[in-house]
Amino acid sequence: MTDTPTACLALADGTIFYGRGFGSTGQTVAELCFNTAMTGYQEIMTDPSYAGQIVTFTFPHIGNTGVTPEDDETTEPVADGMVVKWDPTAPSNWRATEELTAWLTRRGRIGIGGIDTRRLTRAIRQQGAPHVALAHDPDGNFDIAALVQAARDFEGLVGRDLAKDVTCAQSYRWNEMRWAWPDGYAPQTAPKHKVVAIDFGAKRNILRCLASAGCDVTVLPATATAEEVLALDPDGVFLSNGPGDPAATGAYAVPMIKGVLDRDLPVFGICLGHQMLALALGAQTIKMNHGHHGANHPVKDNDTGKVEITSMNHGFTVDTQSLPKSVIETHVSLFDGSNCGIRLADRPVFSVQYHPEASPGPQDSYYLFERFAAAMADRAA
Repeated sequence: MTDTPTACLALADGTIFYGRGFGSTGQTVAELCFNTAMTGYQEIMTDPSYAGQIVTFTFPHIGNTGVTPEDDETTEPVADGMVVKWDPTAPSNWRATEELTAWLTRRGRIGIGGIDTRRLTRAIRQQGAPHVALAHDPDGNFDIAALVQAARDFEGLVGRDLAKDVTCAQSYRWNEMRWAWPDGYAPQTAPKHKVVAIDFGAKRNILRCLASAGCDVTVLPATATAEEVLALDPDGVFLSNGPGDPAATGAYAVPMIKGVLDRDLPVFGICLGHQMLALALGAQTIKMNHGHHGANHPVKDNDTGKVEITSMNHGFTVDTQSLPKSVIETHVSLFDGSNCGIRLADRPVFSVQYHPEASPGPQDSYYLFERFAAAMADRAA
């Protein structure tokens, strides 16, 4: 860099990256991950699964489509910050209502540009997701020793229940369906199935996909009990995505899921919901070296042999070796062989590690919502 750095990224091992700050000023500490998606930076920043994390974008053109409220996955950004190669540019998109830098400033999120993201991504792959401190000061004044110490003091994600931080405060109904030209988001006016969705950090587009599949959706907080779920007399139960350590969230979520399973209801889980279901069925979860974050992850369906291009965002995974004999592994990652899906052999209970609602492929995985709807229809027949 030839100009004075206005932002600094400090890793816990003492490595320092200087760059140009944008968005909010100040300092934050988090786990650092990288995302390989070429689009969707706004959806990524507002995905509740990124709580406690800063995202390095491997694709350099960040900011070129601006932001629009329609693309928020939740009310406020959840990722703590962003790291990019090139400074965000002015938007060139007819849907844009605001520039990314202004949006980040207004939402209190820090960005750093001018970073060698290839070098940073290689470091994450080789050494694991590091703890970091990110600071933005327009005057370029940084206490490097204090930043490194802050990164070292970060407690990390293992053992942390972050679902409680991002879940809804109270129950609510959802009827908005997927975006379609030219009307945008239309309401579901003729639902066929009553679904209770447990919000561990649910993305809005998951709820839209449920509504588009014919579901009348009631969303409950992550701490809902089995009694509260069953009191709504649902045709099926959905377990959402979310952040943090599955084992920590499972302390209260697993008993709820077991109570639902005792009623023989169709159950469908995504991401953290997948991990919660696996824990309830007797499996275990483990922390990954650097996780899976991107929109181009190939996953093999063991039942059909087909390969789906999927969107992923998770730093923990279900330990395949811990799956009970009653649980069938349905999907595996073609990157590293890790578990990406399970089901029970004799009941409509299934889940996937990836995000079918994020339009990867672009529609390779939407059949999962249709499968859930079909299971509820069969039960009602």
